[in-house]
Amino acid sequence: MKLQELRIGNLIVPVPIIQGGMAVRISTASLAAAVANEGGIGIIAGTGMSVEELRNEIRKAREMTKGIIGVNVLFAVREFAELVKAAIHEGIDLVISGAGFSRDMFTWGKENGTPIVPIVSSAKLAVMAEKLGAAAVVVEGKEAGGHLGTDRSMREVLPEVRCAVSIPVIGAGGIIDGNDIAEVIRLGADGVQMGTRFAASEESNASKEFKALYLKAVSEDVVLVKSPVGLPGRGLRNAFYDKVESGSSPHIKECVNCLKRCTHSFCIMDALVNACRSGDYSRALVFSGENVHRIKEILPVHTIFKRLLAEVEQA
Repeated sequence: MKLQELRIGNLIVPVPIIQGGMAVRISTASLAAAVANEGGIGIIAGTGMSVEELRNEIRKAREMTKGIIGVNVLFAVREFAELVKAAIHEGIDLVISGAGFSRDMFTWGKENGTPIVPIVSSAKLAVMAEKLGAAAVVVEGKEAGGHLGTDRSMREVLPEVRCAVSIPVIGAGGIIDGNDIAEVIRLGADGVQMGTRFAASEESNASKEFKALYLKAVSEDVVLVKSPVGLPGRGLRNAFYDKVESGSSPHIKECVNCLKRCTHSFCIMDALVNACRSGDYSRALVFSGENVHRIKEILPVHTIFKRLLAEVEQA
């Protein structure tokens, strides 16, 4: 199979691979730029950043690449509007958003000529997004890491979405190698989004401990955690997960109201920030996709792309 270029709004993407926007501070300028340099779309995760931090990351990425750079901001965060508007003002190439649905973001995108790409988990949401002005949709299934909007497989949902909309459809969740990419393209996708594989890259901002957990993981380690966001989150079982499940997670010392709605069962922001730092992982929540156990090496983004494209060609 030979991959075709991906068109999203006025953007022409040579390699139809989007790197997932993994928060907090896993997907930063270095990873996004490395992916963009390979012809894909590099994504900076704005969730958990201040407006100024996001601006700085976008500027850093621009210095490192002439490729396509986007941002991903979860609708659930309180500063959603400020972060998206700041990214658009910085001239970001596109905006991806999940964990909720914002109608306003389509207006902001239209006013500035910025493609808006929502993450959806059903054909109904995809149709609504297209009517509101979405340039494309990312169809994410239960296989994905992080917060999930469905318990259905992407491979079930994607064909339904493909039949329901005329805009580009991006498959996401459980995609690790070129054979996965080829399978999803055959299901009707115009491109794919990959998070977990790029979290385990040299350019990822995740800590060495984080990446080591990926390499050690077996399929039984992948679990669902009850997130304060109000959505289940897929990640790896560790000491922190066990505390959450037993109801003995660390007490929130000082709430900064980072989310629009929060159950306050534990501080999701602290837990995710701790995951990208070296140190005590008993307070860290490590998100990952369902197929993390298939990753055996931490590789440079260039090597990952080279292997993916060779595998797709052979598929």
